[in-house]
Amino acid sequence: MTNKYTQASRVAGVDEAGRGPLAGPVFAASVILDPSRPIAGLADSKILSPSKRDSLYILIKERALSWSIAQASVEEIDQLNILQATLLAMQRAVTSLGIQPDEVLIDGNHLPVLTMPTQAIVKGDSKVQAISAASILAKVERDKLMVEYSNNYPDFSFEQHKGYGTKQHLAEIERFGYLAIHRKTFNPVKTLMML
Repeated sequence: MTNKYTQASRVAGVDEAGRGPLAGPVFAASVILDPSRPIAGLADSKILSPSKRDSLYILIKERALSWSIAQASVEEIDQLNILQATLLAMQRAVTSLGIQPDEVLIDGNHLPVLTMPTQAIVKGDSKVQAISAASILAKVERDKLMVEYSNNYPDFSFEQHKGYGTKQHLAEIERFGYLAIHRKTFNPVKTLMML
């Protein structure tokens, strides 16, 4: 992975987790890595094992110059739509950093509204280490919340499906109905609410 996308010295990488699930907030993280404290093994969080993600999560928090994790709630997702809620979470993650970045590199092809130079990079989580680091923080933090949900809502296996529309999750919704943490603008919940 190279940093050919920018010449800026303090670069914040930004990524999200949880755009697709039927339940829970969408998370975003922003990370400014410290060039003097490299972290080996950074990659797109989706290709890493849970144990590898967890160990990198700790290292990123220890070694990064600055990091921040933010979210947009289920209510905001339903009110704004998932894209706008994702961009809002990204904006919150960047503005919550303890250090102002010179430039922000965002995974994907949409940009949140920010005051500093910002660039969208498709598949940035596999091309830019700071974005990889952000993808790991966002994914691990969201997965932790899903485990909490499974304790709060024992009829639902959130620790397994993480709120995604798996066969198991859809069967749980059919059997037990939807919860306050389900996204009301996402099917099948949207359809159930019309019945």
